[in-house]
Amino acid sequence: MRIYREADYGAMSRRAAGLIAAEVVRKPACVLGLATGGTPVGTYEELIAGCRRGDFSFREVHTVNLDEYKSLAPDHPQSYRYYMQTHLFDHIDIDPANTHIPDGLADDARAECARYDALTESIGFADLQLLGLGRNGHIGFNEPGDCFRKETHVVDLTQSTIDANARFFAHAGEVPRQALTMGMGCIMAARRVLLIASGEEKAEAIYQAVCGPVTPQCPASILQLHRDVVIVGDAAALEKLVKAGVPVCG
Repeated sequence: MRIYREADYGAMSRRAAGLIAAEVVRKPACVLGLATGGTPVGTYEELIAGCRRGDFSFREVHTVNLDEYKSLAPDHPQSYRYYMQTHLFDHIDIDPANTHIPDGLADDARAECARYDALTESIGFADLQLLGLGRNGHIGFNEPGDCFRKETHVVDLTQSTIDANARFFAHAGEVPRQALTMGMGCIMAARRVLLIASGEEKAEAIYQAVCGPVTPQCPASILQLHRDVVIVGDAAALEKLVKAGVPVCG
């Protein structure tokens, strides 16, 4: 596990984008696992800028997203398909057919989860999986629980996650209570994992993910078992790790 400490959100975003861009340059037909939420926005902005400069191309890249809200249409402003189109896909030279996100409107959610697992496996899993981190340690929408779920599944969102996401909706009552999320099997099958975190509100989750026990009560702690994990965080997010003497770069 390598940990990079950056001064602020902008520097964190540039570092993360540089790592993703390097993967695209190294392997133009790579598979990128992508995340949503507030943290990756700056990273996607940096990738858009690099693509527009001609530094690299997404023409051969395939993407698989971690999750989607259940019952939100792709064109709903708060769906993760809409998020990805707005924050990345509409601004780069990627083939839309190569971008994959779970179908939140599927009539049979369990069948959709099985289809998504099969799809992810068929394209070889992610060469690099980008992850954000919830305040409760969730990755994707894998919430704290009694076990690590291997497969893509429908999850009941915790109240803390609902509260954290409420800022994106006009009213708290509009926040979906369920989501389809990639399970730990596909996440851990990625050849490299890139976890990004920003802000002091993520400091405890980062600390538990790195220094705490491997437990489904902190889903991100499973990354301790992955062979190639890179964490990029700003100073506030990594404060507890630094105080604990965990080696960091930067």
